[in-house]
Amino acid sequence: MMQVERLVVFEFRSGPQPERRSADRRHRGGWKASGELPKGVTMASKKLLGMLNDAIAGELQVSLQYMWQHVQWKGTKHFAVKDEFEKIGIEEMKHSEAIAERLFYLGGIPTTKPEPITVGSSLKEMLTADVKAEEKTVKMYKEVIALATKEGDLTTAHLFTEILADEEGHHDTFQSLLEEI
Repeated sequence: MMQVERLVVFEFRSGPQPERRSADRRHRGGWKASGELPKGVTMASKKLLGMLNDAIAGELQVSLQYMWQHVQWKGTKHFAVKDEFEKIGIEEMKHSEAIAERLFYLGGIPTTKPEPITVGSSLKEMLTADVKAEEKTVKMYKEVIALATKEGDLTTAHLFTEILADEEGHHDTFQSLLEEI
């Protein structure tokens, strides 16, 4: 098998550099060369931005919900699943961060308010609430993927496709644990 080598050449210029465009001058695609959007302009529809904020609120909700379920465990059966609550809660927080970063990039402002949190007083109540939360999330994320794809925002669609796989795994975990009770 023949090995191919690449030679990379860097050219250093001395002297005055060519004049660059002003940061205030509009660039292709309608935004400034600096990468900042003009005030009030976004790179996605208001509907998509709203859906991303709804997703953040849901991720914040379940990350807190699962963490409190991890903390408030009691009994032998709960001992066996408490670490799963913690692990999934941390994953959900990472999801909220990734979605918030994407929303901010698109010109939106991420929410800091979670959806209402349901901890539950028994393991069965906790898992039932968790299954419902994951079902709602899976449905919403499929809608986000469809709208983002329709708008040509393949990066958002890809992000939510990856997160959707995690959410379906969380749903499967909680559903399986609930069936054992």
